[in-house]
Amino acid sequence: MSQTGSTMDTAENKTDSQLLADYINGSEEAFREIVGRYKDPLYAFLRRLLNQPNIVDEVFQETFLQLYQSRETFDMERPLRPWLFTIAANKARDALRRQQRAGTTSIGTMGDTEELSIEDVVSTLKSYQITPYEDAARAETAARVRQVIEKMPANLKEILLLAYFEQFSYKQMAAILSIPIGTVKSRLHTAIVHFTKKWKAMNGGNNL
Repeated sequence: MSQTGSTMDTAENKTDSQLLADYINGSEEAFREIVGRYKDPLYAFLRRLLNQPNIVDEVFQETFLQLYQSRETFDMERPLRPWLFTIAANKARDALRRQQRAGTTSIGTMGDTEELSIEDVVSTLKSYQITPYEDAARAETAARVRQVIEKMPANLKEILLLAYFEQFSYKQMAAILSIPIGTVKSRLHTAIVHFTKKWKAMNGGNNL
């Protein structure tokens, strides 16, 4: 009986809400499970959005550092996945702005010096063998799709990725991007039109 209970109580069998509750209460195992659960989709999203490996790694780590630093103020009513993508999208914009001004900043310059466990968190993140998002590039058509998306304006690329790759709803995208739902719809429409025109130009007028 106790054996079954022990199996059911393992971190990988818990919901996001249960993991967050454990994490807020100080569970390192819960934090590691959250990272393990979301590292691949977040990393893939950032690779598509930024297309610059050095910035991708930085923003990826900053996203989970933000989660770590927000453990005591996190609103348990909010779903974890959209919140993580909100952080990632915001950190990506910040990184691009920093790069335009003075180049990217090192992960070592981040964080409050009073946060004694920051180094432990960074070590946890670096312990994962993160594989770059490669499978889409293996197919010729998918590679062309990615090529078009990479050259899109940042705001259009961002919303296209959130809608079609990450499958977020209008409401979730509005929260992630801090814009009204009406703006989400119009921006997504603009992104689709932009993509379609560029795709046809690249492929001699042919559709997908």
